Amino acid sequence: MADFDLGILYWAGVFIAFFSSFLILGKMKKKTQDFLLAIWFLIIGVHLIFFVLFRSGGYLNYPYLIGYELLLPFMHGPMLYLYIVSVTGNEPDKKTWLLNGLPVLMMYLILFKFLMLSPQDRMEVYQNNGKGYEILSDVIKGFMNFSGILYVSLSLLAIRKYKQKISDQYSNTEKINMNWSYYLITGIALIWIAVIIRNDILIFSMVVLFILVAAYFGISRVGILDLPVDAERANEKEVGNEFVKYQKNSPGDDVIQTVYEKLKERMVQEKLYKDPDLNLTYVAQLLEVHPNILSQTINSVENKNFYDYINRYRIEEFKRIASLPENQKYTILSLAFESGFNSKTSFNRNFKKYMNCSPREFLKSQNLTLEQ
Repeated sequence: MADFDLGILYWAGVFIAFFSSFLILGKMKKKTQDFLLAIWFLIIGVHLIFFVLFRSGGYLNYPYLIGYELLLPFMHGPMLYLYIVSVTGNEPDKKTWLLNGLPVLMMYLILFKFLMLSPQDRMEVYQNNGKGYEILSDVIKGFMNFSGILYVSLSLLAIRKYKQKISDQYSNTEKINMNWSYYLITGIALIWIAVIIRNDILIFSMVVLFILVAAYFGISRVGILDLPVDAERANEKEVGNEFVKYQKNSPGDDVIQTVYEKLKERMVQEKLYKDPDLNLTYVAQLLEVHPNILSQTINSVENKNFYDYINRYRIEEFKRIASLPENQKYTILSLAFESGFNSKTSFNRNFKKYMNCSPREFLKSQNLTLEQ
């Protein structure tokens, strides 16, 4: 009965993987990340079919497929990484595609001699539990484990770099939801732990669970992940008089100082920081400079990224308006919103970062009382 239930579970996973892939491919206005996720779901579905065939002995009817299933585990890591790179605003270039195709190519070359055996000879090897190919089996297991660790690490690094990039471009990052990407990476990491343990039932049961969760979030959120477009890349394509010509080398101290003075003047006079959606690109347009130059200016003069620079102004604005007698009737949160913050979490975190105390502790030290 347990075997029967597991068989249904695996075939359900196959169906969901294929069905999800076709739904994603049926979307209007598909992006690279959509195609990557759809192809990845197809690969997962095919991998599950191979597992069901080998688990049930069905591979005896298709001996010419024996050996090719060993290539599939080396596709999941690259697909995860390419997908993460794509959803974080970086279209994979030709070099990236080629480099991430190397694990599968390398494994094919390692298996080439075995794959060139006749289907009957390969089937005999499988029936004898790999006798005569023990070293090859150990090599494949080693590379498989290394591939999992490598691509989970690369995917996490890609998200980390992206979060750093958006801190250089956006003054509020709370609305930028990276949870979906973390779900994928965590799911794959757990599956690879099962791979290291070498429990096939556990591995593919987790794969089915992974495809269920991934399909749910993928269909509902793929392509609309609330992730901003890479502003620098988009703006390099802009033409007109809004930006000066982009300079790859340093703009020079005089230019940096001039831009900084203009920036400081606009901040003080117009209080741009009170806009919770303020971003680097918009400020660069106001100053008629390229976003890269503005970013360099803030980094050089203030030794901060755009996110920290703007939030420092917001903290000072909160301190100013909180001290006004007419504002004592307002709550801390309402004044935080008035200062440009868009969430309580962001306000509290940044306040403690710059003031080394909580907002309430600061108000108490200044003998100020606001509404709860």
